[in-house]
Amino acid sequence: MEGRPAAPGPYRATKLWNEITKYFRAGMPLRKHRQHFKKHGSCFTASEAVDWLHEVLRNNSNFGPEVTRQQTVQLLRKFLKNHVIEDIKGRWGSENLEDNGVLYRFPSTSPVKPLPSSYPPKENLESFSRDKERLFKLPHLSRRTFKKHELLQSLENLEKTKPDIEENEEDTLRRKEISQEYVQETWRNIILIHLQTILGLPSLDEVLQPTQIVPEYVIYNMTNTSKHGVVILQNKSDDLPHWVLSAMKCLAYWPRNNDMSQPTYSGFERDVFRTVADYFLNLPEPLLTFEYYELFVNILDLLQPHLERIAVEALQICCLLLPPPNRRKIQLLMRMISRISENVDMPRLHDAMGTRSLMIQTFSRCVLCCAEEVDLDELLSTRLVSFLMDHQQEIFKVPTHLQIAVRDHIEYMRMAQCKYPPEEICAILPTYSYCKQITSQEFEEQKVSTSQAAVAELLENIIKDKNLSVKDKRKKLKQFQKEYPLIYQNRFPTTENEAMLFENKPTIKQPMLSLRKPRFRSLRY
Repeated sequence: MEGRPAAPGPYRATKLWNEITKYFRAGMPLRKHRQHFKKHGSCFTASEAVDWLHEVLRNNSNFGPEVTRQQTVQLLRKFLKNHVIEDIKGRWGSENLEDNGVLYRFPSTSPVKPLPSSYPPKENLESFSRDKERLFKLPHLSRRTFKKHELLQSLENLEKTKPDIEENEEDTLRRKEISQEYVQETWRNIILIHLQTILGLPSLDEVLQPTQIVPEYVIYNMTNTSKHGVVILQNKSDDLPHWVLSAMKCLAYWPRNNDMSQPTYSGFERDVFRTVADYFLNLPEPLLTFEYYELFVNILDLLQPHLERIAVEALQICCLLLPPPNRRKIQLLMRMISRISENVDMPRLHDAMGTRSLMIQTFSRCVLCCAEEVDLDELLSTRLVSFLMDHQQEIFKVPTHLQIAVRDHIEYMRMAQCKYPPEEICAILPTYSYCKQITSQEFEEQKVSTSQAAVAELLENIIKDKNLSVKDKRKKLKQFQKEYPLIYQNRFPTTENEAMLFENKPTIKQPMLSLRKPRFRSLRY
């Protein structure tokens, strides 16, 4: 495809590799072992390393519980090849490691991989949030559009609105200044702002560049969908072959729908599954593309229970960036494997592996991998596919808030062009309701003022609490005064103010002591 930048380097994966190797060296238990009548100190067996590392990976949010023991063995083989570990005789460089009792140790130094530079400096996005005025300029793009005739209707829908007031001829001419290129640039910048806000990054330098966002893809993916939200391709040559679609439909609706026109037999479903798997595994590029590898790997940080909603929103936007054929294929694949995993009537597709694990292990590499060899590819892709499969319905919904943001901006721009000279438009455009960056001093001031407001509200609640007795209220107020003297003084500047709080309260008179007159017994007998 013309005009697209080269695939980014595996920055995030390399950083994660360095973190894991350091953690492994620091945490892996070492002890003495005897082998061939000889003692070896500070070492471990391969099986001990697999046990320990497997547990660590399963509890790590970047990988998750789907990690298998065999994948852990594969990672240890990468450790041996890259001299993170060596055998007891100091040998390394191969991947000859099995889940057994062979002894290994750490070398004196562990190689840390240098972090690659992902993007050229000319496309720097540093401090993008402070440079939103780029959104309001009228650029002239040189990018060649993708299937522009297929997107014409979508773009026209965005560019046409009914005027609320009668326009004169001059206003009409000025409205035509909003070009298709400007609409596309608006899409590009709004997506960048949304992603940076969701990911919470100060800069998108190492994640995504503006040139990687193709507005035509985004608009097409949002406007050309079936009633189920799946992308519909106008060019059928880009679609899945009919026999693959039939095989996927057969598996997704097993056993209710079988349009394969083939007699079934024992093991038929396994052969159909292998047919689908072979097609996807032989694709020249992963479905999420090499270009967006770094972007999707960074989202792995969000795949945690308390960040689930944010991860879904981020993946919604990222999947819109895909070429329409890729988006359609991954949508259909995720729908299929999700249904297969939940289908209790589906026979076992593997003798030694559960259906869910089989789906994830089989298709992870055809969904996400790096153009360059990355040692953590399999683990990272497994984690992402697991999340995609569980949340595929939400992730592949069209995020209408993006459409609304673009529509509102374009409409405001039209109205502004009718009322103001072009050189003044930039100064009057509305800003979007995102979090405004503040200084650390402003943050501390806001934190204090917010805390004080909450404490003052607590004081008012004590004062107005009718269920408290006078004694308990006095006790609580005295305790409050001791803890927050300034806030208490602001509420009760003088003792008179404080006395007024209790002046109308009925006082309960204390009963007088009834002293009984003592009896004196006579001393006489």
